[in-house]
Amino acid sequence: MALESYREQMPRLGRDVYIHPTATVIGDVELGDETSIWPNVVIRGDVNRIRVGARSNIQDGSILHVSHRRAYDPEGSPLFIGRDVSVGHGVILHGCMIGDECLVGMGCLVMDKAVLEPRVLLGAGSLVPEGRVLESGWLYLGRPARAVRELAAEELDYFAYLAANYVRLAAEYRS
Repeated sequence: MALESYREQMPRLGRDVYIHPTATVIGDVELGDETSIWPNVVIRGDVNRIRVGARSNIQDGSILHVSHRRAYDPEGSPLFIGRDVSVGHGVILHGCMIGDECLVGMGCLVMDKAVLEPRVLLGAGSLVPEGRVLESGWLYLGRPARAVRELAAEELDYFAYLAANYVRLAAEYRS
């Protein structure tokens, strides 16, 4: 695993974090307890901060990055991921906010200042444009992502199950 400092800021890891040896985590990054980072993931907190909540998993080949602070945007676009979030293979998250218990499907792209409220399912290959807000409890699909239907109770329950499954899998890899 490559943990790298940027401007003397090292990533900070919670308890029982798993980072695959081919993943790269740079700079102002905090990974919550029992978070898992899988093969070929890049998390680059160089020009702003990245926070990943407890028990979240970032799957193979995903890229997490941010936008810098500037005069007309003094906060820039940091990246915040809540707890119990599953980020599928090959996802790009850039300066956005992902609420608790979301599932971001394979190959999605979520742009600066976009917000996924808690318990959103973003279907594979979807694009969330800059500044867009996706409401809790819905399935979104497409480029750009559009609300398709409300999620059923079993689908909402699946978010916590999936996150817990990745915690178990990461524990196997750590041992």
